[in-house]
Amino acid sequence: MAVSNNYKLPIILVTSLFFLWGFAHSMLDILNKHFQEILHITKRESGLIQFVVFIGYFLLALPAGILIKKYGYKFGIITGLVLYAIGAFMFFPAANIKTFEFFLISLFVIASGLTFLETAANPYITVLGRKETSEQRLNLSQSFNGLGWVLGPLVGGLLVFNETKVASNNFKSVQLPYLLIGAVVLIIALLFYLTPLPDIQEEEISKDDGLISEQSLWKRKHFVTGLITLFFYVGTQVGIGSLFINYVTESIHVTNKEASFYLSGAMFLFAGGRFVGTYLMRLISPQKLLTICSMSCLILTAIVMLNFGIFSVYSLIFINFFMSIMFPTIFALSIKDLGSFTKQGSSFLIMSIVGGAIFPFLMGWIGANDTYKSFILPMLGFAVVLYFGFKGYRVVDFKKTPV
Repeated sequence: MAVSNNYKLPIILVTSLFFLWGFAHSMLDILNKHFQEILHITKRESGLIQFVVFIGYFLLALPAGILIKKYGYKFGIITGLVLYAIGAFMFFPAANIKTFEFFLISLFVIASGLTFLETAANPYITVLGRKETSEQRLNLSQSFNGLGWVLGPLVGGLLVFNETKVASNNFKSVQLPYLLIGAVVLIIALLFYLTPLPDIQEEEISKDDGLISEQSLWKRKHFVTGLITLFFYVGTQVGIGSLFINYVTESIHVTNKEASFYLSGAMFLFAGGRFVGTYLMRLISPQKLLTICSMSCLILTAIVMLNFGIFSVYSLIFINFFMSIMFPTIFALSIKDLGSFTKQGSSFLIMSIVGGAIFPFLMGWIGANDTYKSFILPMLGFAVVLYFGFKGYRVVDFKKTPV
């Protein structure tokens, strides 16, 4: 996967963003269980944590896309980083105020920043180089997103689930990790401000490849199918993560802190799966690999639903390995050959992340008494991904022949 020297530094910097939002999302799984206990709320109520984050994606993706189209990728990235830092710093007063609502507001601000980052970074990586290797580049960058998912549960297990703290200080256990996150994010924002970034014009690409006709984005069948698939996939991934600790503690009766280390192990496989997937895409087409991985996830999720104790826990962990390549692959295949519609298409795809707001709430309701029952929704999600990998990815206009 050769990369032009002009693009190496931008790719490195943009890839760091994938790590940051991976860390932010994995911390949500820690907060989900933490707030269930210190606030005495149900699984369904704690699903509001994911709800406010992913509803932020839905509400702000289009405004972010409009601003990025007008002012460029660099503007979108810096705006996202600043909002991310503000939301992280808001955790300090939130821990003193001790209300669930203030924490939710802080998370919404973080989500606003993440929306700008993902709306800009995902398509930017795909156009920083040759079109033929766009899926590989996005999967490679998303591999570092996986590293963020690994560190989140470790930090949460060590700092948030700190059993030596008395109950009155449990709110304050979230202050230090989020203050550190805010500081790091601001430093990265400064680096982006000081670094010149190429602003790729997708309109020029569309003229070169000759595949894009000037017609509505909604006539691109692979994009519409990808939009629906991404909704189900993100809902599935977020739902699994939000109830991971609940499932483990109920199935093998370990503490929250111990379960968070199982979650970190799952995220290690998630990160490793993206590196492996990036390599395998040199040998296997992205859509075939997506099909194989979705079939594997369906089998493993069935085992989780059968609730075989530790065997099912290990199946839950390994779902993350096969799930790892799904988001970047679906995203890259969905915006493939969109040309001048790339930024607009990216905005709608980021909006589809709202599935992550809906699935945790529904799974919390279905699995209120027995968490394993809630995994019927991930079964549905992986079935949708299987269809996209088998057929839905094909670049085709409605009522026309595949390109």
